[in-house]
Amino acid sequence: MRILLAVDDSEVGAAVVRRVAKLAKGLKAAPELRVLNVVPRLSKAAEKEFGKAGPGRYYDAQWEAALGKVRPLLKRTRLAFSEQRVLGDVVPALLAEAKAAKTDMIVIGSHGKGALKGLLLGSVTQKVVALSPVPVLVVN
Repeated sequence: MRILLAVDDSEVGAAVVRRVAKLAKGLKAAPELRVLNVVPRLSKAAEKEFGKAGPGRYYDAQWEAALGKVRPLLKRTRLAFSEQRVLGDVVPALLAEAKAAKTDMIVIGSHGKGALKGLLLGSVTQKVVALSPVPVLVVN
């Protein structure tokens, strides 16, 4: 089973890893795990603020902030995984990666920010659930 774990730099990533580890125990074969973090591209004006060096270090720091939180947790599960860093609009990029990797399931966290916290999914999660051609497991 190919599972795409969509993570950001929030604390929900730990819950996503725990859920996938629990799910993996029930599978006959070890899953192929792909951990994905999508960083939105800065506007051209914002990129210019970085000067000649460009925003590369900024993007690397954003990716590491997210992947660095879940990497040690995943290593403790002893499940094999690969990391994917993507720059772009979160939902289209996530769905494109899921398709390209022939993913069987997407696992994503939900933040549910706002007055109805706990009742509504985050907007990214809502869109992924609505648009994904494969099952989506939402973790709180």
